[in-house]
Amino acid sequence: MESETHSAGAANHDAKAPRSATAVHRTLQLIQSDDPNSKVQAAKEIRRLTKTSHRCRRHFSSAVKPLVDMLHSDSDEATEASLLALLNLAVKDETNKIDIVNAGALEPIISFLQLESSTLQEYATASILTLSASSVNKPIIGDSGAIPLLVDILRCGSSQAKADAAMTLYNLSTRTNLLTLILDAKPIPPLVNLLKTCKKSSKTAEKVVEVLESGSLQSREHAVGTLLTMCQSDRCKYREPILKEGVIPGLLELTVQGTPKSRCKAQTLLRLLRDSPYPRSELQPDTLENIVCNIICHMEGEDQSGKKAKQMLADMVQVSMERSLRHLQQRALACNPADLPITSCASEVSLK
Repeated sequence: MESETHSAGAANHDAKAPRSATAVHRTLQLIQSDDPNSKVQAAKEIRRLTKTSHRCRRHFSSAVKPLVDMLHSDSDEATEASLLALLNLAVKDETNKIDIVNAGALEPIISFLQLESSTLQEYATASILTLSASSVNKPIIGDSGAIPLLVDILRCGSSQAKADAAMTLYNLSTRTNLLTLILDAKPIPPLVNLLKTCKKSSKTAEKVVEVLESGSLQSREHAVGTLLTMCQSDRCKYREPILKEGVIPGLLELTVQGTPKSRCKAQTLLRLLRDSPYPRSELQPDTLENIVCNIICHMEGEDQSGKKAKQMLADMVQVSMERSLRHLQQRALACNPADLPITSCASEVSLK
């Protein structure tokens, strides 16, 4: 069934290829014409063609410069059409992301962040979110003055713009110098308000939990580092909001399965999150179980704190074991038997 589907898809693709090439060529001619109406129609066509096709994004890379020029138009229709076309060109395409910024798109896009038009502000925030996924673009965006404006959107933008602004700030926070700029802009109160007002199933809250509990090792290291920086800067102010987001299970797992840096950061953050950052007495050693027990005691009362701490630690170990098993299974499925050494696969895997 899989082979048949693949063959049918390939045949269909071959049939569409000449028509697609013609459409791309015609659209590229229009976007570089001198007629404003033709340029708008071309921008809309680029947006349509690049919505789901990575190949089309490559074909339209030469349209970046004329589209960026359209961002300076006095026509709202032209501005919106070009912005949406650039947004689609940038999705999952590192080269286009960099080219868009190098072509001078940041200045007009940042100006859109300050507009009263919620629609254009949303498109601009989504565009910067996409562009900020590039490591090359991050320092440029950070130096552009966008960070305070993104924090302003967190305070008073639309719900979609707020969510995109939060994720853009997260992208930028992976660079230490930009994290300092972000914290200086005081984003924590609006971020906390955003998490309080959105439902647990919303994209924003899901993303916070996802990054800390199931993101890549590198992204989880950045996430716990951000939380630790917040707590160290003002423990009294940020401790309660961090605890209320249910970060403890993710932190516990990081103490076992994280990178060396994230293990250290997670342990330090757990110590800061408990009722007292220091052991109460020699009778209560500074163990992970006692730290968790102290946190639960503060949050839910002392009666069940010890039992629940042990259960959380047991659950954390179980989750870690299950993830390790899934990882081993995936590696085993990816193994080519001809590539395996004479020694057993289990022995080889266990050493890695």
